[in-house]
Amino acid sequence: MSEKQKLLLLVGAFLFAYWLPMDHPRVQGAVVEGFAMLGDYAREHVLLCLVPALFIAGAVSVFVRQDAVMRYLGAGAPKTMAYGVASVSGAILAVCSCTVLPLFAGIFKRGAGLGPAVAFLYSGPGINILAIAMTARVLGPDLGVARAVGAISFSLIAGLLMAMIFRSSEEKRQEVFADAEVGELPRQLWQEIVYFGAMIGFLIFANWAKPMGDMGFAMAVYQVKWWLSGGFLALTLYTSFAWFSTEERKEWLESTWTFTKQIIPLLLGGVLLAGFLLGRPGLDAGIIPDHYIADLVGGNSLGANFFAAISGAFMYFATLTEVPILQGLIGSGMGKGPALSLLLAGPALSLPSMIVLRQIMGTKMMVTYVCIVVVLSTFVGYVFGMM
Repeated sequence: MSEKQKLLLLVGAFLFAYWLPMDHPRVQGAVVEGFAMLGDYAREHVLLCLVPALFIAGAVSVFVRQDAVMRYLGAGAPKTMAYGVASVSGAILAVCSCTVLPLFAGIFKRGAGLGPAVAFLYSGPGINILAIAMTARVLGPDLGVARAVGAISFSLIAGLLMAMIFRSSEEKRQEVFADAEVGELPRQLWQEIVYFGAMIGFLIFANWAKPMGDMGFAMAVYQVKWWLSGGFLALTLYTSFAWFSTEERKEWLESTWTFTKQIIPLLLGGVLLAGFLLGRPGLDAGIIPDHYIADLVGGNSLGANFFAAISGAFMYFATLTEVPILQGLIGSGMGKGPALSLLLAGPALSLPSMIVLRQIMGTKMMVTYVCIVVVLSTFVGYVFGMM
């Protein structure tokens, strides 16, 4: 952020505070709702959801080497492996649409194929396991499953479409990397899978919610969730000390702290803002009355889904803030279809990310990518809403 932007932000915050009519009952109620929603969020979703994800994000930035990315996403990699790795890579990332850009630029400029690179670009902010787990826990399992399936499918479809549309220019670009060599990796692939799988396993089972009236598999897992979580935590600690050096573990903690400083303030600020604007679900106590939301994104029309998708594409969502924001919107009358449209388009895109993507891949590719995401989000949200 430039100094000019910081100044404008400070001036805007000052003017907002100066002119805020605190004597109005609606404003007073909205302020209370903002802090009430922040308190609920801190108690229910931070320790077991957010903290493990921060450690996972820190590990990715330290232990996943650039040459490993080239081996599995480069032009010479088998297509099935390249797209498969890219499409599920978001499961171990806790990044927003802007944070993923340096990673995308790195693999794209070092020779990763356009298709796998775009799949990675979408999956980074779109599929991270924490966001999906929190979506299911806060917004309901139907939206959680739909988001997981839709996001993984989107990353593959978007990557394949981009590779097909820009096939000629991509072939010319790949000629530069034809003779590139990939160095030896410090660890075996199975070791990386076990290490990250252990952290993801802890995240999943530590947040396993008690099923409502279900005495089957879900209840059986719930009854042993802490044993499973403890086992995955022990495996994480063992692999960390057995396979990584002291210096690497130190870098891991430093990277985790860096992510913490970047994400926590934005996340809690987003929750506070969501509570102020929309209030907690079903209370109609936010500054924006429920009927405004219902008029724009209520129901399941194509227009409502498109409005949700295009709005989400231009908004900036810090990692995980889309969940409490959607919680407020649904409580204010937003339909499930438009909610899914926003979940699929919003975290993966933002106006700042579009500006940077234009510099990395050019205007034509950037616009094409944005259009693909918005159209797919609108269509899938509309179909989901009809179901």
